[in-house]
Amino acid sequence: MAKTSPHRRATPPLLKDLNERTVLESIRAGAPVSRAEISRRVGISKPTVSLALQSLVDAGLVRETEHEPGGPSYGAVYFEPVPDAALVLGLDLGARFLRSAVCDLSGEIRARQDVELPEPLTDTALDLASSLLRTLTEGTGLDAGLVDGAVVGVPGVVEAQTGRVRVTHFSDLDGRAFGAELEERLDLPVTVENDINLAAVGEHWLGVARGVDDFAFLSVGTGLGSGLVLRGELHRGHHGAAGEVDYALVGLGQVVDPSAPGVSELAAGMAAEQPSSALTPPFEARTIFTAARGGDGPARAVVEEIARRIALHVSAVAAVADVELVVLGGGLGANGDLLLGPVRSLLAEWLPYSPRVEVSSLGEAAVLTGALAIGRRAALDNVFTNRVRAAAH
Repeated sequence: MAKTSPHRRATPPLLKDLNERTVLESIRAGAPVSRAEISRRVGISKPTVSLALQSLVDAGLVRETEHEPGGPSYGAVYFEPVPDAALVLGLDLGARFLRSAVCDLSGEIRARQDVELPEPLTDTALDLASSLLRTLTEGTGLDAGLVDGAVVGVPGVVEAQTGRVRVTHFSDLDGRAFGAELEERLDLPVTVENDINLAAVGEHWLGVARGVDDFAFLSVGTGLGSGLVLRGELHRGHHGAAGEVDYALVGLGQVVDPSAPGVSELAAGMAAEQPSSALTPPFEARTIFTAARGGDGPARAVVEEIARRIALHVSAVAAVADVELVVLGGGLGANGDLLLGPVRSLLAEWLPYSPRVEVSSLGEAAVLTGALAIGRRAALDNVFTNRVRAAAH
């Protein structure tokens, strides 16, 4: 008699784990849902679904609930996921603020707090992290032990090989293993990610890029950066430096910076040529965009040039990655009323397949939203692995 290959036979623990994960995902996708409906959706027998449900209930991941309002229940028991089976901490380390929030497994933000950062920014953020975690979890009214991990956005490249932060304008952050330092302070697993990458993830989860699998997020503010999502997943690149568009046009030999320093330099030149303009020192970007809205000619010329520079950077990304959408964010990128029209026109003129261009719908919350999205995705998996296996023993 021929022997059956062990690779063709699923072991009972593996099959049990697979059934429980399948049932849990079905409940997450369409709660409240009955045992019979789960069986129909996933193609698993009702007795097997019942065993999986009992395991998930014992682990505290699923609970019984009322049936859908307005529909007949026929005496069936309905189930829903337990959103506070785990919590996630999100952090956004910015130039002036440390933004923080805690969300549950459903994605609902249960507590949020922003703290202004004095110098040195990085060390101050590390000192504040523990107290912020404590304050936020207390604000939820839940056990601090439910926090599964933390995700933090930083302004720089997070090296894939070392985890150290590079190419950052934060002098006290450059070269540091910030994630390891934060783990020590929080006593939690910590994921460190480039802030613009997280903004892209945030827009994909809850913003204007929802349902779009190929897009770029271009942040134009005090600096310039981009996050790239391809086939629905964040693309980091070999070194973790994908999206560093500051270097995309570096060999042109001309100034093409659309960020705040570029705006100030342009405005200073315009003011020198036309002293009667509303452009005055210190040539802040917000003031210049306001003057442009008021009809000031030199200010409008500055904004038009910034739109051209933005379109140059967008075209470089679009020509290589053929993205469907480009989302503009950051303090300058949010000026859609002045920028979207000229950027769209230039791209249509330059490219055979120009992407749709929109302004971020999440604004300053985009980075923090992306941090919570990544943390939640990991927690959904971790809580199943830890809770169900612990309950089984």
